[in-house]
Amino acid sequence: MQIQRVTKNVSLKRTIDSGTEEQRRAVLDILANVQKEGDTALRTYTKEFDGVLLDELKVTEQDIKLAYQNLDEKYTPIIREAAENIRDYHSRQVKQSWMTMKDNGTILGQKITPLDAVGVYVPGGKAAYPSSVLMNVIPAQVAGVERIVMVSPPGKDGTIPAGVLVAADILGVAEIYKVGGAQAVGALAYGTETIKPVDKIVGPGNIFVALAKREVYGNVDIDMIAGPSEIVVLADETALPNEVAADLLSQAEHDERASSILVTPSMELAEAVSVEVEKQLAILPREEIARASINDFGAIYVTSDLDEAVQIVNELAPEHLEIMTKEPMEQVGKIRHAGAIFIGRYSSEPVGDYFAGPNHVLPTNGTARFSSPLSVDDFTKKSSIISYSKRAIDENAPKIAAFARLEGLEAHARAVEERLK
Repeated sequence: MQIQRVTKNVSLKRTIDSGTEEQRRAVLDILANVQKEGDTALRTYTKEFDGVLLDELKVTEQDIKLAYQNLDEKYTPIIREAAENIRDYHSRQVKQSWMTMKDNGTILGQKITPLDAVGVYVPGGKAAYPSSVLMNVIPAQVAGVERIVMVSPPGKDGTIPAGVLVAADILGVAEIYKVGGAQAVGALAYGTETIKPVDKIVGPGNIFVALAKREVYGNVDIDMIAGPSEIVVLADETALPNEVAADLLSQAEHDERASSILVTPSMELAEAVSVEVEKQLAILPREEIARASINDFGAIYVTSDLDEAVQIVNELAPEHLEIMTKEPMEQVGKIRHAGAIFIGRYSSEPVGDYFAGPNHVLPTNGTARFSSPLSVDDFTKKSSIISYSKRAIDENAPKIAAFARLEGLEAHARAVEERLK
């Protein structure tokens, strides 16, 4: 890995992929056809892009039974335990509606209501991750969403990966459809004969899925347009080079555009990690992907001291941040921008990806400066509550009417003054 001393502010090499104009036009055509032709369009695109012609779009009970048969039984209890951890964590995020009353009889408050229906997109093929099912479905369930619809592209055999189906079944997802790509996003947003529309679409996907989510936003809500994965390791001379290198590569193997960065005041550690990364790369099954990521988007920044290293971390605003220093808790309060913070050598990033409980759907591309991980809040909406008594309107109507006239809105003023007659 390239080692460089920090001499000025740094930033991640941004890897936001906005797609080509040709890809955008293709997505617009697909969405228009789904709106017009419904299920027929879904079957046509599934045949064209996934290589399978489906009679039945919905996953059946038989499909679920086959998934359990095809999945090594050792994985089922692991998925169940991970789901319990994730549910326990997210249950602590639930907010309650509230109201307060003033002496003059005014009642003000906020009503929190779960969304009616949510669509969860789960990638297929090599990127088929049961963990994505858990992380997207569970916070919606904890929020109280009544209808959760899962879509995922089928393989050429017409099935969805066993791990994905087992995870969905463990969570009790009742609506699962064998459809992916931009056409799946269109079905969730606009509805077809088989798939009723939803209010929000969450979950990762390829560039066509991302572009489709962007296009349907406004008709429905979406979670985010996520970029490739990122990790920043903040470490001092006490960190072990083999562990740091392993953690950097855990993200590099995701995608050629993933970003893995070490920030440290120790040149000795920097040099040792660089050597260790090369050693581990040579025996990594996804070496080609990880090497491209490390070469193009990897870096080691050596700072003058730990405080400068923290400053660099805040400028990077990474999706994942690991703190591997002698006293990691002392650094946590100094971190202003990070999607998830992993504290100490035993809190390797995959702990959060799969099992600990916090959500692994995190802001990327520096958006941790202003956004947060997926949570229960993403599946609720808030309504303001206002109730004025006669005493309150008598006291405040003249002021409200005056404010309205300041803005040139006479009807607003009169609407309040009618209550005084």
